[in-house]
Amino acid sequence: MNIAPNSYSSTRKRLMAAVASLAVVGAVGAGVLATGTAPVLADAVRVEAPQVPSFADVVEHVSPAVVSVKVKAKIQPTADDGSDNQDGFDNLPDNPQLRRFFKEFRGFGDQGGQQFGMRPFNHRNHGNGEPRPVAQGSGFFISEDGYLVTNNHVVSEGSDFTVVTNDGKELDAKLIGTDPRTDLAVLKVDGGGKFTYVDFADDSKIRIGDWVVAVGNPFGLGGTVTAGIVSARGRDIGAGPYDDFIQIDASVNRGNSGGPTFNLNGQVIGINTAIFSPSGGSVGIAFDIPASTAKQVVEDLMKNGSVQRGWLGVEIQPVTSDIAESLGLKSDKGALVSSAQDAGPGKKAGIVAGDVITQVDGKDVASPKELARMIGAYAPGKSVDVTVWRNGKDETVKVDLGTLPSSEKQASNEDGSKQSAPAAKADTLADLGLTVTKSENGKGLVVTDVDPDSDAADRGIQPGDVITSINSAEVNTTDDVSKAMTDAAKAGRKAVLMQITRDDSNRFVALPVGKG
Repeated sequence: MNIAPNSYSSTRKRLMAAVASLAVVGAVGAGVLATGTAPVLADAVRVEAPQVPSFADVVEHVSPAVVSVKVKAKIQPTADDGSDNQDGFDNLPDNPQLRRFFKEFRGFGDQGGQQFGMRPFNHRNHGNGEPRPVAQGSGFFISEDGYLVTNNHVVSEGSDFTVVTNDGKELDAKLIGTDPRTDLAVLKVDGGGKFTYVDFADDSKIRIGDWVVAVGNPFGLGGTVTAGIVSARGRDIGAGPYDDFIQIDASVNRGNSGGPTFNLNGQVIGINTAIFSPSGGSVGIAFDIPASTAKQVVEDLMKNGSVQRGWLGVEIQPVTSDIAESLGLKSDKGALVSSAQDAGPGKKAGIVAGDVITQVDGKDVASPKELARMIGAYAPGKSVDVTVWRNGKDETVKVDLGTLPSSEKQASNEDGSKQSAPAAKADTLADLGLTVTKSENGKGLVVTDVDPDSDAADRGIQPGDVITSINSAEVNTTDDVSKAMTDAAKAGRKAVLMQITRDDSNRFVALPVGKG
């Protein structure tokens, strides 16, 4: 297309004018910025995320019920022998594992422990007889009139007790009672008016993964709150016969001992009592006494100052899969009676070694630990129905429970002496990998040698052990052993249950039929 010269000139002039106009606008804009007028900027970043539930309401309501517990004792002057054994564990047996357990695993260092930013409490040079600090932990009120709960290991060495409330008041308290077996104690504050208190939860409804809040006095700092979840239930940490701990991952440290762990309803699900800590600080593994255990023990302490537990009077061991097979049990649940103590309630009722206790008052027994807890929950004198598996069938006996002795008694052999291998002809039980000889009193067979490659050796049988029965049948000769093995094979059993006596105590071992 051809453009006339005049038209081209006109178009060019109009474009030049437009460019000039844009330049003027730019200059004006620059002038505006120069005068200090701010430009329009984008909005700041803001994310509309789901709101996580806050623990603030729970903490606000329960904190007044949680206290710090300060413990003092009248320390007797001792000679400074220059030793380093000033850690408060002088009276423990000389067992390195036991000492390490109490130092690193239990008590958080509350007794004789390091206070944050201060030197450790020290028992040296306190010769004036005045009460000195020996522990500091936590506790919580469970009644309006001043009853409060803490750990036994916090107060066990004390003679004077002071509680510090959430608002800083210091109040004297007296010790009502302790229960070392569950590590619980009850104190009572007189005066001070009415106290805010908390209640125990139904811990049977707690689920792994539930949120929890721990409140206590770590390192003596005062009221501190940490949160986490329930990590596990039914933990057995070897601390005592009634271990059934709730494991939580909330941060728990020295000084939290005796403090409560709450659910989101402000109820106590457990009491902080132990941590696992290679470093001495929190690594997210803490253990709580369940509310159900604490509630029962605390009620007894408030009423009687001590806890009286039922006593069955039997020594028990776990039922392994091999033992269950040898006895014809369908599962490895229950508690195998290794011996019934003389004059004990169980023996009087007819319970014998080799019985497997499967139920108490119709409630299933899963393990020896559970049996101990179930029996301990009954009052002495209570009559209970105990179901045992005996000779391939269930039998029920009625037992009038006794009172749990202050220390466990060991069952002994009838002759009261240790068996030793006499100078008699030894016989070989090749199928079992054992060499045996008759005992001096004619009861049982003494093991004189064990094939190191046998199942008997794998299961811990040693020379000097006395075989007293197989599948509840007494054995006094090798013929008795052979007959018991044959009977088991005919019955379709893959293993036999052998009763062993060692060092005046009994235990059972399952051995495969027809294997060396």
